[in-house]
Formats: sequence, C-alpha cells, structure tokens
Amino acid sequence: MALFDTAIQEWQQGTHRLEEAPELERAALELVADATVAELRRRLGSAYTVDELVQLYGEGTSWVLDLAYRVAPEAPWAWDERTIAGAAFYRYLRGALDFAGGRRLESQI
Repeated sequence: MALFDTAIQEWQQGTHRLEEAPELERAALELVADATVAELRRRLGSAYTVDELVQLYGEGTSWVLDLAYRVAPEAPWAWDERTIAGAAFYRYLRGALDFAGGRRLESQI
C-alpha cells in the first residue's frame, strides 16, 4: 500500500504541473502525455490492476523521456519526465480493474 500511496502522490503532482503549465506549452505536454498513455496501453493492455501499474512505474520511467524526445523534438519543455509520467500514469490509473470513484478498491477475496 505504501508504494501505491507514494506513486499516486507523484502522479497527482505530475497532473497538477501539467495543468498549471503555461498555455503555450500545454499542447506539447498533452501530446507527449497522450503518447505515454498509448504506450502504457501497449505495455499493460486494457485489463490491468493498480499493482501492475505501480510495478511498471517502479521499474522506472526513463522510457517516457525517450518517447518525449520522439513525439515533441522541438519542445524541450515537454521533456519533463516527472510531469509527463505522473500525468500519464494518473490518467491510466482510472482504468485499472481495482480502481473506481477516485480510490483503490480492496479485494473481496
């Protein structure tokens, strides 16, 4: 649970930084965040749990920076790994099988 608590805090901070970015920079940030969500879908599929998402995050997010370079090569402000990864992982969290209503669901097993 502690790993999830830390991860979700970092993801919320990334989302906040993206939302607070200057308007002229936001389009590139959103483009990279959307590409990162697509990569998360490719890596995890459409049926995944919070733990699987947290595990992937814990393995590192340097691949997000590589993706940002490719997607927005002329927008260095969109290369902020913490912002992009945080926002993208937070968006993808909403689709986890065991996450609903803004919270993690406890297993009934």
